[in-house]
Amino acid sequence: MPTPTKTGKRTSGLPAKTRLQWSGLSLAIALFLFPIILPISGLDGPQSRMLGIFLAAICLWVTEAIPLTATAVGVIFLEVVLISDAAIVPVGADATSAKVYFASLANPVLILFLGGFMIADGAAKYGLDKNLAALLLRPFGGSARLTLLGLMSITALLSAFMSNTATTAAMFAVVSPILKALPTRRARAGVALAIPVAANLGGIATPVGSPPNAIAIGALAEKQIYLTFAGWIALSLPIVLVLLLFSWGVLSTVALPVGTQLELEMKVDFDRSRAAIWFYLITALTIALWLTESLHGVASTIVGFFPVVAFLATQVMDGEDLKKISWPVLWLVAGGIALGVGVGATELDKWLLGSINWQSFSVLWLLLLLALVAVGMSNVISNSASANLLVPLTLGLGASISVDQGTVAVVIAIACSLAMCLPISTPPNAIAYATGTITNRAMLLMGLVVGILGIILLAFVMPFYWYGVGLLPVN
Repeated sequence: MPTPTKTGKRTSGLPAKTRLQWSGLSLAIALFLFPIILPISGLDGPQSRMLGIFLAAICLWVTEAIPLTATAVGVIFLEVVLISDAAIVPVGADATSAKVYFASLANPVLILFLGGFMIADGAAKYGLDKNLAALLLRPFGGSARLTLLGLMSITALLSAFMSNTATTAAMFAVVSPILKALPTRRARAGVALAIPVAANLGGIATPVGSPPNAIAIGALAEKQIYLTFAGWIALSLPIVLVLLLFSWGVLSTVALPVGTQLELEMKVDFDRSRAAIWFYLITALTIALWLTESLHGVASTIVGFFPVVAFLATQVMDGEDLKKISWPVLWLVAGGIALGVGVGATELDKWLLGSINWQSFSVLWLLLLLALVAVGMSNVISNSASANLLVPLTLGLGASISVDQGTVAVVIAIACSLAMCLPISTPPNAIAYATGTITNRAMLLMGLVVGILGIILLAFVMPFYWYGVGLLPVN
């Protein structure tokens, strides 16, 4: 419906596209049509159409010529009408059912994320995030360096179970008085930069912490490789802790001279209403069930649906709260899952990867290359979009070389979350940059330092840990 402007005139409300977006849209159409119109050696009809879909998705996600979510659902639509058993063009008798592609919109991993989003939004509604942060920060008063460690630890902890964006916003609301009390601009920049770094790292720690995690878990599930909630924590927590402590050490050394003091005056006022108490109990039970999945055997995806039902049934949250859920993120993840299904169902991944002699690469150097590509791509486009593109394609490497598919998916997912060089790299970075206390140069340098160390750990250290403790087999 047209909306009135300040001048009284009505406008369609459609945003104008930039030259880059128009160019991206034109290129996406050309890339989509190219393998369909011009036959490519070794590709049959469905594979050619799937290649067109894949190339167009890459272009649209990189240029954001249309919204990321629109590209995601467009992938599902095109797969249904072009390569499924309900396609409008001839497809072989062994075509994948259209129901499989539509089911991406209700994949169990999305239900897991839905539960996480409900908890995150409820925490903001009842002030649990800010009050919990203030309460946990109390013991860290005095030494500025100790305060910074507490700030980063709590941010990472909250970000593991809540949206990185919501956590960053909540933490800046809590620490605004701290920033004003710091003596130098460098100190203020160091503390402000610590929040997005910790939020990005904390999101790696659990399946609900960041969309790339869900994309990897969903793609692996399609390959009959299942990771539990606690299993993901076990494989990701070591690298999170190492990078968190490393980041704290760098920021403390650079921004906070030894002996800098900082006194905290944090007001804690938990909501004690009946609705809030129900929210606390349901949330605590959900997290406990997630962490004990191996004991009771109820899948984390099923547990993730419990808070949705419980919150609505107890009226702790209602239809208005449902409207605030990050549905675009869920649909974006669904598009990535569907893209992986289509690439695998048509065996396009085998064709794409078959032209390269992967056997000439050692496993560790290949993992280094994958991590570099993931971090580089995620610094300039959405982490979720990067994971959507890279996970489905690289999973085929498991069949080409002696590396487990689980290892490839986890390396890509974690690497995508290590991209934090630019204000546009992640929403937490954008929020921190908007405070005016951080320069582009400082964010770039910190992002490079954390990213490079993370890439080295992912390629040369973590696979041996995963193999040694039996979390992921590495051949």
